[in-house]
Amino acid sequence: MNIEELREYCIKKENVEEAFPFDQDTLVFKVNGKMFLLSGISEHPVQFNVKCDPEEALELRANHPNVLPGYHMNKKHWNTVICDGSVSKKLLFKWIDVSYNLVAKKKTPG
Repeated sequence: MNIEELREYCIKKENVEEAFPFDQDTLVFKVNGKMFLLSGISEHPVQFNVKCDPEEALELRANHPNVLPGYHMNKKHWNTVICDGSVSKKLLFKWIDVSYNLVAKKKTPG
């Protein structure tokens, strides 16, 4: 997966906005004003951080060498996924969907 495919997949989701709130290299996708995916646009291979259920996060890390504790994130709730070709795009998209759905169900106050 390349950064363009990642962006196209994320931006098509309902109520998603993209921004560079931290620097010019870290692309952030938000739903309802909350982050669900971050990716460095110059990383090769592409890497992204996604939110995950804490138990599932540990299971994914144990079963997939390309899944690591979330870099610069709460490691209980976030994973870093390296798109090194070791898992299918379908599975990568599933992990993105899980993150999106976890964040989308939490409504922002006010």
